[in-house]
Amino acid sequence: MKAMRILLTGASGQVGGEFLRRLRAMPNRIEVIAPNRAQLDMADPQAIRQAVQAAKPDLIINPAAYTAVVKAESDSALACAINADAPGVLAEEAKKIGAALLHFSTDYVFDGSHAGAYTEDMPTCPVNVYGATKRDGELAIAATGAAHWILRTSWVYNLHGGNFMKTAIRLAQQKEAYTIVGDQFGAPTWASTIAAVCCRMLAGEHGGKERVHATSGTYHLTAAGATSWHGYASMVARELMARGVPVKLKGLEQITPVPTSTYPTPPQRPLNSRLACGKLERTFGITLPTWDEDALACLQQIIAHYGLDQGKLLPD
Repeated sequence: MKAMRILLTGASGQVGGEFLRRLRAMPNRIEVIAPNRAQLDMADPQAIRQAVQAAKPDLIINPAAYTAVVKAESDSALACAINADAPGVLAEEAKKIGAALLHFSTDYVFDGSHAGAYTEDMPTCPVNVYGATKRDGELAIAATGAAHWILRTSWVYNLHGGNFMKTAIRLAQQKEAYTIVGDQFGAPTWASTIAAVCCRMLAGEHGGKERVHATSGTYHLTAAGATSWHGYASMVARELMARGVPVKLKGLEQITPVPTSTYPTPPQRPLNSRLACGKLERTFGITLPTWDEDALACLQQIIAHYGLDQGKLLPD
């Protein structure tokens, strides 16, 4: 059987790194081309076209993104190039060679004013530059007519890379008391689970690009359940204490929830980032784990990897 060729962008990131690890561990029928940032500038359309033409992939996986939400407000040109323009170029090139595209988007395409969980067919209405550029990337992909999966996820964290879980650990280790936003809600989602679920979606006798062609569209992929940033930070602190990790925090009651209005500076962020994942579960028969069981598993990895239970501090 001919090996499936996969072009993977953003392999140094949280989601891209997990994909690279999993794909390389799969049987030899998978061939992965994973250029680093020096080898592929995602802000350069011509470089993207050349990379696709040289790789001739069956499938393009694109976790690469400009994710600095605050910086995007003043660096909108670069955010647009990577989040909006690049996905469209990838989709155009994919369609030319009959490849499929797996692209990642975000809960930030919504404004957060809806009371319940957002479904894929609800109108997008981003409230900041980051969300707007990710929304425009989705539209650019759809406009090409290429076979694609757009997978919206939220609040991503992992053992490696910068994320809120690590911020919560540092706060517990360094402060006796602190405040955390308590009125923004979403589902913290482990990069390991994202990659694992996508590999399951691609697997099977009629897997790979053929499955993307057959089920092309937008899907939500987040952990089950939801919490606030305050609930997330409290869970991390509680589990650190339960596992004997030395912390400076005096107690869980010293983590004080505050409203988003406490931080009035741009960018605006959606208060409700909950995404309904029923479409993915129905289409692929996959049940997603709860956010807290995944968070605990990743936290245990972080504790062991950095020796936090031996009194070491999480490095910056």
